[in-house]
Amino acid sequence: MRPPLAVSLGDPAGIGPEIIVESWARRRETGLAPFFVVGGAGVLEAAADLLGIDSPIVRIGDSRGAIEAFDRGLPVLGAEDCTYRPGEPDEEGAALALGSLAEATRMALLGKASGVVTAPVAKSQLAKVGFEFPGQTEFLAIACGVPEDAAVMMLAGPSLRAVPVTVHCALADVPGLLDTDVIASKARVVAQALKTDFGIAEPRLAICGLNPHAGEGGKFGSEERDIIEPAVELLRAEGLAATGPHPADALFTSRARQTYDAALAMYHDQALVPLKALDFDEGVNVTLGLPIVRTSPDHGTAFDIAGKGIADPGAMIAALRMAGEIAARRAAHG
Repeated sequence: MRPPLAVSLGDPAGIGPEIIVESWARRRETGLAPFFVVGGAGVLEAAADLLGIDSPIVRIGDSRGAIEAFDRGLPVLGAEDCTYRPGEPDEEGAALALGSLAEATRMALLGKASGVVTAPVAKSQLAKVGFEFPGQTEFLAIACGVPEDAAVMMLAGPSLRAVPVTVHCALADVPGLLDTDVIASKARVVAQALKTDFGIAEPRLAICGLNPHAGEGGKFGSEERDIIEPAVELLRAEGLAATGPHPADALFTSRARQTYDAALAMYHDQALVPLKALDFDEGVNVTLGLPIVRTSPDHGTAFDIAGKGIADPGAMIAALRMAGEIAARRAAHG
C-alpha cells in the first residue's frame, strides 16, 4: 500500500482549512486516496465547526496512522497550531503555513508520503517570516535539490494543460528572459512528465508565439523567428511532436485544444487566463521535474471569502485526485 498524501495547511486565515475539511468530507464520492494534513488541528477543527462540515479531526503520531484513521476522520500530524481567524492573516498564521509546507515536503522526500498537496499561501505574508522564494514551486525545487529552472509549473484542468515558460516576472521582462534553450528545456520536462505522470505515450506539444499573430512574419516582433521557431525545430529534431509558434488568440479554442496534450505559453497570463476561464474550479497547479509529486489548487487564499462557507473545494479535490493518480503511476513504473 502506498503511503498517504501529505497536505500542507496553507495560510490558516485563507480558504485552505475549509476546502481541506470539505475535501475529506467528500472523499468517498470523489474517490480520493488517503491523505493527512501537517499541523493546524485546532484550525481545521474550528473551520469545520464554523461551517457545519462533518469532518472530525484525528490526531496521528506518524504518517502510517493516516491510512487507518482516514475513514474515521481527517488525520492531522504534528502539534503546531494557531488561532483560527478567517480573513485576518498574521505572522503567526504565516509561520504555521511555512512550517507545514516544509514538513510536508520533508515527509515526501523521506518516502513517508506519496506526494505533497499544497493549500494556498500568501507570499506577502510568508515574506514576513523569512520566506525568500517567489512561490511554493521554487521552494519545493530547492528543497528537492533541483535547479529552480528545472522545476516546471503546469496548470491542468479537464479542458487544458498549459505551461508558462516565464512565470513570476514583469511583462516587460519577458522578451529578455526567453531564449531557445529555455523553451526547449522546459518542453522536454513537460513531454517526459506527460509520459510518466499522465500516461500519454506520445505527447503533443503546442508552442505559443509571444507577439500578436505569432509575430505576423516579423511585422509585430522578431521573437518568433529568432527564438521560438528554432526551439520548435530543435524539439522536432529530437523526435518530439512539437508545433508552433502558434498565435495565442487561436490556440485555446475548443477545436484547437484537440490537437495537443499541453500548450507552452511564453508568459504567466498567456497560460493562466485560458486555464482559469475554462477550468477555474477544477484547475490544478502541478510541478513537473521534481523527484516527488506536488500539486496544488490553482487559486489563491481568497481572504475576502474565508470563513463564509462559499469557497468551492473543487480545485482542492482535483489536486488531491491528481496527486494520487500521479503517485500511482510512478509506483506502477518503479
